[in-house]
Amino acid sequence: MKKRYVLLGVLLVVLLTSLGSRQILKWMYPLYHYDVIEQNALFFQVDPMLVAAIVRVESKFKETNVSHAGAIGLMQLMPETAQWIADQSGLAYSVPEDLAQPNTNIRLGSWYVAYLEKRFKDNRIAALAAYNSGPSRVEKWLTDGTWDGTIEHLEQIPVGETRHFVQRVLYNYERYKEIYT
Repeated sequence: MKKRYVLLGVLLVVLLTSLGSRQILKWMYPLYHYDVIEQNALFFQVDPMLVAAIVRVESKFKETNVSHAGAIGLMQLMPETAQWIADQSGLAYSVPEDLAQPNTNIRLGSWYVAYLEKRFKDNRIAALAAYNSGPSRVEKWLTDGTWDGTIEHLEQIPVGETRHFVQRVLYNYERYKEIYT
């Protein structure tokens, strides 16, 4: 019995080595809808790998995903936020069901990421926190000294979900850059 496990282990190592580590990583970190992500991210001057990382963390690339709070689609946008984005940007959006469409969801979400990065003066860490927790809340943390907006002090973010979101997006962002660029 022990010999079978050893043989199986050796066979698995040989198989994984022959496939190549990049192929294994692509299997572990798939990148669906990349053409839509890239087109919209570049149009709004956002790193496509950052948008892909947000999508992975928010929905695991499940287009029709709806959160318990009511956020919809790949980038998990709240219908109210999507309407605000449409009003501010002039982008097309009319009903919450539109958010289940990858093109609409990623276009609105990419605009929002670009907006947050500008609002937080290119502080990507603060922009990611704001994507999850809301920009007003993050501005309050920065203003009152609760958090200094740096990656080194993420533990200061008072909302665990937001802290964890930022960590997961940054981790996936690094993986996507490593694998796909």
